[in-house]
Amino acid sequence: MPSTEDISRLTGLLSLMTDPVRLRILYALDVSDELCVGDLAIALDLNEDQVTYALRLLRTAGLVHTRRQGRVVFNRLATDFPEPLREHCLRRLVELTRRVSESPDL
Repeated sequence: MPSTEDISRLTGLLSLMTDPVRLRILYALDVSDELCVGDLAIALDLNEDQVTYALRLLRTAGLVHTRRQGRVVFNRLATDFPEPLREHCLRRLVELTRRVSESPDL
């Protein structure tokens, strides 16, 4: 059984992914090597302030890393981004929600 501290850290991590902006950024970075704030804002139809704030939270959690090239800061998923989280939460859960929403029983 995980400790109370482990559960607290886990719920903190999962709560980061409940925000649509942060989750969309994680998806975008999953399919791209790296993107700057401006590119993310355009690709996701968000304003740069929304993207910047979300990225700050994701960086603080260790899910996103940055690389500076001159004045441009590029963002990418952390090299140690948990693969099970990437595979199951970012990919398979979307497939599952699509199937559920397409089910005639709903």
